Amino acid sequence: MFFFVLFAVVMGAAHYYIWKRAVRATTRPGRGRRVGTGVVVLLYLLVMSALAVSRLGGSFGAVVAWPGFIWLAGAFYFSLILGVLEIPRLVLNRATRAHGAPVAVGAPDAPVEAPGGALEEQPADPGRRLFIARSLAVAGGVATAGVVGFGTTQALGDPIIKRVPVTLGKLDPRLSGYRIAVVSDIHLGPLLGRGHTERIVRMINEQRVDLVAVVGDLVDGTVDELGEAAAPLRDLVSTHGSFFVTGNHEYYSGVEPWLAELERLGVNPLRNERLRIERAGASFDLAGVNDVTGEAFQDGPDFARALDGRDTSTPVVLMAHQPVQVREAAKHGVDLQLSGHTHGGQMFPFHLAVGLQQPVRSGLETVDGTQVYTSNGAGFWGPPVRVGAAPDITVVELRHKFAGR
Repeated sequence: MFFFVLFAVVMGAAHYYIWKRAVRATTRPGRGRRVGTGVVVLLYLLVMSALAVSRLGGSFGAVVAWPGFIWLAGAFYFSLILGVLEIPRLVLNRATRAHGAPVAVGAPDAPVEAPGGALEEQPADPGRRLFIARSLAVAGGVATAGVVGFGTTQALGDPIIKRVPVTLGKLDPRLSGYRIAVVSDIHLGPLLGRGHTERIVRMINEQRVDLVAVVGDLVDGTVDELGEAAAPLRDLVSTHGSFFVTGNHEYYSGVEPWLAELERLGVNPLRNERLRIERAGASFDLAGVNDVTGEAFQDGPDFARALDGRDTSTPVVLMAHQPVQVREAAKHGVDLQLSGHTHGGQMFPFHLAVGLQQPVRSGLETVDGTQVYTSNGAGFWGPPVRVGAAPDITVVELRHKFAGR
């Protein structure tokens, strides 16, 4: 409820600003302004409705969610661009006042002498101000359409296949070249369904990997609503199988039914546990911990249960939804953590905010001596828009430290 109220306030402020700059400043009092005001109000209600019904399955939720979430991105970028245009607006309006049309002496708008002998600034020409406001509103609208249009093609297009080599000092040479497909944040829901899952499964299978790691946020809805959309996961093919850890959205969507459904589909949940992966007489540990959101459901991460008592002479690869979990993972000697959650920021400039909460926004970095790889995710949450953070599926290739030398 708090999130919904906060969202309503923020969106209300954004729509008021859009109305102020794109309606009030560009129209004179009358029918045109009333129509424009009505449109802005309807767009605000559309965004709020999209958020409210986004958890509903069926065609009704999708019919409202598609335009509502696209406009959510539009409202964000339109407000942002209009804010940037405040600078040229100020400059142009000052220039208009400085070079206004001549006024007859004695006319009401004629310059008058101020104390000290200076002339008061001549008022701006209303017609010029209206032209400037309309020009900037059109420019902002065109720029917004371009950014959102591009971002939509990125979000709805095929994820990028990334190939990331990761050197592990403890890795047995016989395991060098072991390939793990990492996919996160698929976000099946009112905007992404079975076709999205089928595409991801096809793309992973084409890579012919040894293991598949699904690191959380698979769904935004219940098994009853989205079970059919998730069904193609049963077709994932790899040498050592497919594994899953919870993300925060699983806890919002009914975590226990989903874990049972995934197990039925052959995607094995790792709930604060580990197993040994063996090839050619060599091995490493694969572990998984629950998402931190599970703490509110008495089902949080338990690193000790997942990692204590193992053979520390061999490496351990940990699946954990949020990169921030690497802080605790490092204390338990994890060699590599595979994560998602951030969406790579999804829409610029949210990239900047991610760093306030998470140590790694996207890609491979080392935190407290532990390597952590963060995927951008293969889906999206909210607006079907990605700007500066294309969706991805990553093939992580484990390498011995002397491989290739």
